Amino acid sequence: MRALAIIHDPLELPAMVGERLTAHGIELQRLAVARSLDHPGVRVEFPDPTQFDLVVAMGSVWSVYDRDRIGVWVEPELEFLRDADRAGVPILGICFGGQALAAALGGESVPAEKPQIGWYEMESSEPAIGPGPWFEWHGDRIEPPPGAEVLAWDDSCVQAFRVGRHLGTQFHPEVNALLLEEWLAEEMGDREARAFGLEPRRLLERTVAIEGDARRRCDRLVDWFLTDVAALVRPATPAGS
Repeated sequence: MRALAIIHDPLELPAMVGERLTAHGIELQRLAVARSLDHPGVRVEFPDPTQFDLVVAMGSVWSVYDRDRIGVWVEPELEFLRDADRAGVPILGICFGGQALAAALGGESVPAEKPQIGWYEMESSEPAIGPGPWFEWHGDRIEPPPGAEVLAWDDSCVQAFRVGRHLGTQFHPEVNALLLEEWLAEEMGDREARAFGLEPRRLLERTVAIEGDARRRCDRLVDWFLTDVAALVRPATPAGS
């Protein structure tokens, strides 16, 4: 199987999500959108979604509604996601990717009243998601599309929704210490964390401390998505059956 990972900026890499997909034997092909944070207004040619078994839309430092900076490619991406939906190609949208999935299917991405950065607990009706903690870094929130099933939430926003064979998350299941270290090494990331009242070093230390548990949660989420939502992988046969 082949998955297309849409990488919107150089910092938003698949990390633990990509590693789990690879563990399932899924070949991950990357489509780099903006290769520089300073020059996001690039033109992108999106492929035929039917060339892939799965689309993974990653996060971004920009907002889906920020047409002045990314309008040249975000509209084509939304149309690409709609094409994937019409063709029956499953989509996993993470943070910006989840917002884009919602917007493509009739929902919205809007500014959040309460931005979130760090590790957060949440409520969930889906055991594969569970309470967490999950990593958050966002200033926008998802308004799910019509007919979507909300699977996870907290007092700030919808944290996960399902529609058809697609899953959108507001949180970042992919984040490990290495990825977070790269985010914080950028002036923008360091500045945002401090403005939010966080000490970057302590945030990274906590991430290192819980990375093993975070990886297990990520693996469980990806496994459930592939089997129950996207229906691309058969559930494992219980031992002794």
